[in-house]
This record gives sequence, C-alpha cells and structure tokens, in this order.
Amino acid sequence: MVEAQTEAWFPPSQETNLKHLLAALFALSFAPCLALAQAYPTKSVRIVVPFPAGGGTDVVARILSQKLAETWGQQAIVENKAGASGTVGSDMVAKSAPDGYTLLLQGTQHSINLSLYKKLPYDTLKDFVPVAHLAIAPFLLIVNASVPANSVTELIAYIKTQPKGLDYGSSGPGGGAHLAGEIFKTTAGVQLRHIPYKGGSPALTDLLGGQIPMLFDPIPTSIKHANGGRIKVLAISSAARVPAAPNVPTVSESGLPGFDVVSWFGLYAPAATPTPIVNKLNADVNRALGLPDVQDKFKEMGFSTKLMTATEFDTHLRAEVVKFAKAIQDSGAKIDE
Repeated sequence: MVEAQTEAWFPPSQETNLKHLLAALFALSFAPCLALAQAYPTKSVRIVVPFPAGGGTDVVARILSQKLAETWGQQAIVENKAGASGTVGSDMVAKSAPDGYTLLLQGTQHSINLSLYKKLPYDTLKDFVPVAHLAIAPFLLIVNASVPANSVTELIAYIKTQPKGLDYGSSGPGGGAHLAGEIFKTTAGVQLRHIPYKGGSPALTDLLGGQIPMLFDPIPTSIKHANGGRIKVLAISSAARVPAAPNVPTVSESGLPGFDVVSWFGLYAPAATPTPIVNKLNADVNRALGLPDVQDKFKEMGFSTKLMTATEFDTHLRAEVVKFAKAIQDSGAKIDE
C-alpha cells in the first residue's frame, strides 16, 4: 500500500511568520547590491568608443560624459579604441570587470557586426548588458539633380524603367547606409547596385559630381547641400519626421510603409554587471539626455533622443539584429576576419 504524500502544514500564525522571514532573507540578499548602486560611482568611469575621435559616436559620448561627470562628481573618461568596425573596443569592454566602471558606447554597427563578421571575439547578445538607448541619427535619401524623380514613388518608378537598375553609394560595406539601401531595394522590389566608398565624404562628393545617382547619407553632411541645386532630398529614413528637416517626408509615408532604418547609439556594460548599477546608469543617462542643452546639441547634428528602460533597449537591440541580419543575407555582405 502506497501512503499518500502530504504537504507540510503550519498554523496560520506560523505560516505568516515564515513568509515574513523569507521576505526578509530575500531583501537582505539584495541589500549589498542596492547599497553598491547607491554609492556608485566612487571613482572614474571609462566610456569606451570603438571608433576614432571626431565621428558621430565620439561626439555623442563626449556630450554624455560631461553631463554624467557633473551628476556623479566623478570623471567620465571617453577612451577611443578603434579598429575592425568597432569590434576591437567592444571586445575590450566585453572582457572587462562587470562592475560598472568600464562601459561601451556603440552605434548601429553593434547590431550589424553579429551577422557581418564570420567570427567575432565576443557574443553581441550574451557578453553585454544593454544599459540605455541614446540617440537616433536618420539618413536622408538623396539623388543627383539629374535623376528625373522628385519623390520616393517617382524614384521607384524610374528605377524600374532602367534595364540594369540604379547604382547607389555608401560609406562602406556593411554600414548602416549600405544596409539602408539594401532594405530599400528589397522593400521597393527594385534593382540596385551597391558602390562602396571609403567613408561618407567621398561618396557624397561623387553624388554631387554625378558619378553616382543615389545615396543614403547622414543629415548633417547632406542637408547643407539641399538648396544648392546639385542634389534632391527625397525622404528621410526614420519612421517619423525630425526637427532638423521638418519638411522632408519619411520614406514610409512616401510609398514604403514601415520603412525605418536609422543609425542609433547605445550604452552597454559587460555581462553580469549588477542590475541595480545598470538601472542607476539608465536613470542617470536618461536624465542627462533630457537636459535642454543636450537636446539642442543633438538637434544641431540632426539627432533625436528616444528614452528607453534597459529592458526596452535590450528588446530594441534584438529586433535590430534580426532586421540587419536579413539585410546582410540579402546583400551577401560579409567580412571574413
């Protein structure tokens, strides 16, 4: 005969006391982490930018670091560690102590490299904790003035009349501008040929000179040529219009619903960084991003902010990885390093 198993029973008063005891033990287990977060930071924080000084990622880092230093009363030091499309500096942070004192400020390339490189020395999704989404930098879809199109719809119709499609330039293979073109090609169902350059400046120069007809280019570098008669600004690549170019329609509203391809910047910490520290960083960063002078500086560069919790930023990163993985697969872009 098998005896029935019975659960332990406690009188109501004892059961209540047991629940209180367990709750107290649970709270005590987190007390050291909470105390650590409240005191953080107690020394200088290093923000690694995996690109050269002077670029968009570096500029965002320096604006943010100044405000964080003022909030913390501790230095926030920007360190440029460039190489291999951002992977050198990213790898250094991935292998740093998870204590909140070494952070990574990366751009869209962080979500691209996972699919672009055959081998990475780190796992983009497992070796980092997304801390905060910082800024969005859309591209302008521009064409040479000789292209007979004044809107996205007219451009698509024109491309379809060309037996070999149309060429478009970018700042280099596997970058955001390149993949914006690939996603445009797939979404519009047109034939485009990618012409990679070694940087955005020579690509824009050739568009102005008529050597290439089409380009996705960052707002700050191309908007100043909009009224010069040598280019046409057809649309902006973000989901919504931006203050830096309020009269420029989005690609989405111009015939390709749902099109949303932008450069963006985010802050990361090494995996296993205590959650209370991540949450404090997120709160401090979001506060800094909301300051009027920070907003003004970003607007001058054609950037906008979109505040997220750490969890929301993690969801955003994963969605971007999926989006760009498909674009890379469709384009065949790959770097075997």
